[in-house]
Order: sequence, then structure tokens, then C-alpha cells
Amino acid sequence: MFLLWAIAQERLSVPFKSTDGSGSDKFKSPLFMGTCQSLLSSLSALVYILLRRKSSASLSESLGLEPPPVPNVVNGSANGHAKHSHPPKPSTRFSKRSLLLRYLQCSVFITSAAPFGFAALSYISYPAMVLGKSCKLVPVMIMNVLLYRRRFAPHKYLVVVMVTLGITIFMGLGDSKAEAKHAAKAGNALATTPYANVIGIAYLLINLVLDGAINSTQDEIFTRHRVTGQQMMFWINVFCTLLSSVLAVLPLPYIPVIHPGAAGQTELGGALAFINSHPDVIVPLAQFAFTGALGQLFIFETLQHFGSLTLVTITLTRKLFTMLLSVVVYGHQLTPGQWLGAGVVFAGISVEAFVKRKGTSSSSSLLIS
Repeated sequence: MFLLWAIAQERLSVPFKSTDGSGSDKFKSPLFMGTCQSLLSSLSALVYILLRRKSSASLSESLGLEPPPVPNVVNGSANGHAKHSHPPKPSTRFSKRSLLLRYLQCSVFITSAAPFGFAALSYISYPAMVLGKSCKLVPVMIMNVLLYRRRFAPHKYLVVVMVTLGITIFMGLGDSKAEAKHAAKAGNALATTPYANVIGIAYLLINLVLDGAINSTQDEIFTRHRVTGQQMMFWINVFCTLLSSVLAVLPLPYIPVIHPGAAGQTELGGALAFINSHPDVIVPLAQFAFTGALGQLFIFETLQHFGSLTLVTITLTRKLFTMLLSVVVYGHQLTPGQWLGAGVVFAGISVEAFVKRKGTSSSSSLLIS
């Protein structure tokens, strides 16, 4: 699903021809794109929750707004001598207000991060962006340390060094002619300047820092609250839909990245006008929203049933094939130096997967012995 989502995202970053043939224009409504995806994602999560809910569970419990019931504790049940039955004690750790505020915090980060990732595509190629997004471990670690004072294993710092080195090689050994060709195709005059890479990397870094805040906050939610992945997916996307919808109907001034349209025009009005004059945008926009919604379901389902090790392996494989698919479909040309940089990055991420697999195997061996 996310391979198709990546193709749609890259297609939305290049100009579309107008129906009257007067020229080509770029779709400059990142908030509208986010609204479409988050709306479908929240609906798909709700349908999933309702289909999987237990008949005895209330709607509030199914949506994770109440802690799951704790079974009665019977004294002596472990040795077969049951004596007294105690009613379950209410959870003192669960706070509905705190949980919803955490969901809202994630939604603010997501709504802010997405436009920067989309804007970066006007200055750097999609393979470069995919490779940069593979470095998410770096900001996740930094934000976990800064926000929640967590510590990490020594091998994670090796991963950070390898990933950073690989990105530096990839960006430093690129073909300037190929980058200029990509800039012309993207229809961005600023992208042809010597500072195009700097601008693109700056936008990507902002996106990654916000991504790090998102992931660290999600980790905090899972640690402090007993919620499922689908419940988190539902509430975060509900808040994202509300936030982006409010911003889309406000006549905002021109704000780079966040509101790149005309000053005083609502993003919703600009998006609908663009769709009316450029109907070719409908298919990739629908593909972007639909595949993004279904892809999130698969991610949370994999995390819940197969664990983080399998998810890391799948994510690594997906990013590699996303790069290759982008090169094939859109004709990006990578230099040997860039392939080397990509190899260093994926080797660094593979270290993380290898250590996790080794730790899982050791735990299994201890259980068997």
C-alpha cells in the first residue's frame, strides 16, 4: 500500500496541466491533502474497531476512553485453594483528559510536519527524501532524550553515525545536472538556485524533528496508557482532520510551506478551484488518501500481532523498494556515489534490525532452556 502511496505523493509534487491548455500548475494545498488522508484513516480505524469489538464492551471502551476491565483476583487461586474474591480496583494511572491531550499533541505535530515533507519535494528528489526519512531514528532518539529523558543502547549511536554518514555521501555526491532537471520538472524556479539542496534539506530536517516528536509522544502514550494501535490511529486522525479542516477554511495570509496559496484565500477554496481546472489531480489525490489510510491499518496490525522486529524489517524493505520504484517510474538518475550513500544508510538501519533479531533469539533460547 505504501509503495502506491509514495508514487501518488511524488505525482502530487509536480505540475498538472489545466483543462484549457493554458499551462501547468502545482497543487499547493498540503493541508487539504492531509485532511483527505486523515479523514479516511479515522473512518477506516473506526470500522476496524467496530468490527473487532467485543459484544460486552461499550463504545467508550472500544475507543480506548476507558481502561479495559481487570478480572477479579481470587486469593489462593494459584495453588488451587480459592478463599476470597476481591472486586477489581479502579485504575489510578488512566486519565482520559491526559490521553486526549497526548493525542492532540501528536495531531499538532503531524499537521505541522506533513507540509514540510511535501515542500521538500520541490527542492530534492524523491529518492533523496526517502533516504532522509530513513533517518527517522536520529530525531526520534533526540526527542526522546529531550522530551522524556530516555536512554538508548550503545548500538543505536552506531546506527545514527552510519545513517548520517550515508546521507552526507548521498547528498554530496549527487549529479548537479540531474538535480537541475528534477527542479525544472517540479516547476519551481527557486529549486534551480545553488541553495536548492540547502532549502530542501532544511525542510526535510524540520519534518524529521517533528516526526521524532510524534514517535516519542506515541511511545509515551503506549507506556502510560493501555490503548491499542487502532485506537491511537482513530483519535490522532480525528484530531488531525479537525485541525486541518479549521485551517483549510480560514482566510490565512501567505505562509511559506503551511499556506503557499494566495493571501486571503482559503485553502479549501483554492484546492476545489484547482481540482475543477486540473481534473488530472483527482486520481493521485484519491490514491494518496486511500492507500495512506489502508497502509496505516496494516502498520498497526503488524505492530500488534508480529512485534516491532517484523515492522522494522518491513519498513526497511519498503523504503528500499520505494527508492527503486521512484527511480524506475519517474526516471531519477543516481550516481555511483549516491548508491554508495544509500547502501551505507540501509546498512545502518540493518544493524538495528540485526540487534533486535539477536536479542529476540537470545530471549527465546533462555525460555527454551
